[in-house]
Amino acid sequence: MFGDTWSYRWNTQMFAAPGYAVLMINRRGSTGFGQAFTDAIQDDWGGKAFDDVMKGLDAALDKYPFLDKARVAAAGASYGGYMIDWLASQSKGRFKALVSHAGVYDITSMYATEELWFPEAEYKGTPWTTRAGYEKWSPDRHAGEFGKYKTPTLVTCGEIDYRVPYTQSLEFYSALQRQGVPSKLIVFPDEGHWILKPQNSEFWYGQVMEWLKKYL
Repeated sequence: MFGDTWSYRWNTQMFAAPGYAVLMINRRGSTGFGQAFTDAIQDDWGGKAFDDVMKGLDAALDKYPFLDKARVAAAGASYGGYMIDWLASQSKGRFKALVSHAGVYDITSMYATEELWFPEAEYKGTPWTTRAGYEKWSPDRHAGEFGKYKTPTLVTCGEIDYRVPYTQSLEFYSALQRQGVPSKLIVFPDEGHWILKPQNSEFWYGQVMEWLKKYL
């Protein structure tokens, strides 16, 4: 969950510093609101959580007149990165820019993760026993839908990420490039699932801010 915490790893203050309004939505699947709320996205990765993100954005835009509906970006990491990869095909051009860090793009090839128990529990089997479950919510299966990818996307990852192997980001970036979408790939050879080294974090924020400034 996004709580009353501070970290330089995913810092709301940093995103707001240039003058942006920042919306952090504790959508279904988040911790802190009971186990049923957390479990609500099991085998439904791109369903209720996607609805919560979009409805939360709509609610904020309706409530606060100072927000610019024409200039909205979205960013996420890990499952949030998955949501960005999913938004790329499902949001129909609503966002002006996207930032995906360590996002899940091809759920079947995510079977390379060091957490094999996770996909097997999530999809109730292996890719060869329950393939339909692995494919249903996989962003790569929707790459050509809704007039293909359109939104300028920054893709970042750590090369020694064993949770979400960095090849997930390479696949997503390749799809963006092959469809002619403005996109940029940044791979940190000395980082894992999170960007933890201070100088790497400074560089990452600089690249994100440049991307947002360019398209917002």
